[in-house]
Amino acid sequence: MRKLIATLILTTAATAVPAQEIVLRHALGGAAREALATQVLRFNDAQKGRGRVVLQNLAEVADKQKLPHLALLDDDDAREFFDSQPRYKPMSGVMKESGQPFDARVFLPQIADAVDDLKGQPQALPIALALPVLFYNKEAFARAGLNPAAAPRTWQEIQNAAGALADAGVACPLTSSRFAWVHLENLSAQHGEPAVVKSGRGERVSFNNLVHVKHLARLASWQKSRYFHYFGPGREGDARFKSGECAMLTGESALHGELRGSPFQIGVAALPYYDDVRGAQPGNVLPDGASLRALPGKKKNEYQVAARFVAFLMQPQVQRDWVRATGFLPMTPAVLDELAAAGVSPAVIEAARKRLGAPKRADTRMRSGFARNRVRAILNEEIEMVWKTDRPAKEALDVAMTRANAAPK
Repeated sequence: MRKLIATLILTTAATAVPAQEIVLRHALGGAAREALATQVLRFNDAQKGRGRVVLQNLAEVADKQKLPHLALLDDDDAREFFDSQPRYKPMSGVMKESGQPFDARVFLPQIADAVDDLKGQPQALPIALALPVLFYNKEAFARAGLNPAAAPRTWQEIQNAAGALADAGVACPLTSSRFAWVHLENLSAQHGEPAVVKSGRGERVSFNNLVHVKHLARLASWQKSRYFHYFGPGREGDARFKSGECAMLTGESALHGELRGSPFQIGVAALPYYDDVRGAQPGNVLPDGASLRALPGKKKNEYQVAARFVAFLMQPQVQRDWVRATGFLPMTPAVLDELAAAGVSPAVIEAARKRLGAPKRADTRMRSGFARNRVRAILNEEIEMVWKTDRPAKEALDVAMTRANAAPK
């Protein structure tokens, strides 16, 4: 009998199939990185040998062109992640082929809108989205004679605050991250300007309306007076604010998680708007940011592990823990219910339901994908000339729109 048992053990060990591994590439830091590692550990433990996710930090990747199975990224950062602009495998297809439920209707409308294609099918899992907000250094405000409890609401109030900060010796009163999203796309959404308009049988993007020209011209004048400092089109401004160099930052709400433990007090407020634009809706801002995307060319059993991981991440309790740890936006109404039950302020929950539950509008935002990335890149290239030369704001935006609408879709 002992000989038989020993033989069975040896045979099992020799024929056992190692757990299927898939790689998830990311560039998260701080609390968000720890939260992702925790969720991956929970998933791997629950799989009991059926598969596992291995995290791959972008900073440690030697060959970026060797594509992982999954990547958690803002699609604007694709070249940094892969040294290329890959065509992703639609997440809705990955889930369907693997027999996992993935009903687009389960997502909050504004969350789904950030990753849907033209047919309303999610191209990615919108797990790390944020809203544009204003961050400000309360201590710098106090030193400049400003009320730290009263954040600027309008762009005119931002100008007044920047002037006071400059007079108090602050070298960088205002900066921004993700310029095209914050200062063009959300400017459109707040002030009722369509981002996409009909043109014959097709469509064209439209970011050179009066409100855009007025805003960019104002920022250009602030740059000359040293009120506004531009450090790059991505998240370069984040570090300048976190270090205390800049007193105000327009950027992503999720940055708040990274600012915990900051040596100075931080205020967070709504993105400013123009109160002299008729019909302005300052709270009508657009979720955007990093999503979990599937890369092409992998094996069926590998996609099955990826699909199970996505299904795991969508569980309301898992999402609740993720949102509380990271500050990213909740994906579904069920997650809002979980957060409410966990003691999150009813006012915060209601505000999230109202904003994220607002109906989609086809003309409000550009669709996720290569075309949107190209438009943002063109906008950033042409606007760069406003900061570096005396190019007028209208000319820069007109040229950007000509280039963007002439390029193949």
